[in-house]
Amino acid sequence: MQARELTVPGAFEFTPRTFPDSRGVFVSPFQGEAFTKAVGHPLTVAQSNHSTSRRGSVRGLHFADVPPGQAKYVYCPQGALLDFVVDIRVGSPTFGQWDCVRLDPVDFRGVYVPEGVGHGFVALEDDTVISYLCSTGYNPGAEHGIDPMDQELALPWGQGVDGFEPLLSEKDASAPSLAEAAASGLLPRYTDCLAWYDKLRSA
Repeated sequence: MQARELTVPGAFEFTPRTFPDSRGVFVSPFQGEAFTKAVGHPLTVAQSNHSTSRRGSVRGLHFADVPPGQAKYVYCPQGALLDFVVDIRVGSPTFGQWDCVRLDPVDFRGVYVPEGVGHGFVALEDDTVISYLCSTGYNPGAEHGIDPMDQELALPWGQGVDGFEPLLSEKDASAPSLAEAAASGLLPRYTDCLAWYDKLRSA
């Protein structure tokens, strides 16, 4: 499995080997040893999530309070999507920067989203499935969102989707902009995130 750190420090793309034959294909989208070698600590899995989305559906940008936050390892076993990570850690040298990776069942790439980093995706096809491994369980009081259509971020959600019309939940559509979330003290602090990462590496 190959690992590549993304533009947002601490976020990684993982590309596994695939083993096709006349019956189909075998692949291991998540591999603990390769993950730990790249990230510096194992992934604790407290919950797995699964969603199916129509073409043009945008989910995110989501994040959780740190500590403990919620790290995610995501991959796409059906359809295709663009997966976005955004550095929303106040004080980070890359604050406001983002990166994206196409996820699909051709290469079976996975993306690791560390605690404190914003995450979202757009489905490029109908019946697109995304699977998450999450480091913590669902905690609605600690989970938040950023407006995915924030003009300051200018994320290219429509890239690769002809006639793109974004489909958003009411919650995501009414989320604050990055600047509004920062001004209200909603965003994770970079120093808190670094302290949490250090704790994970020393556990």
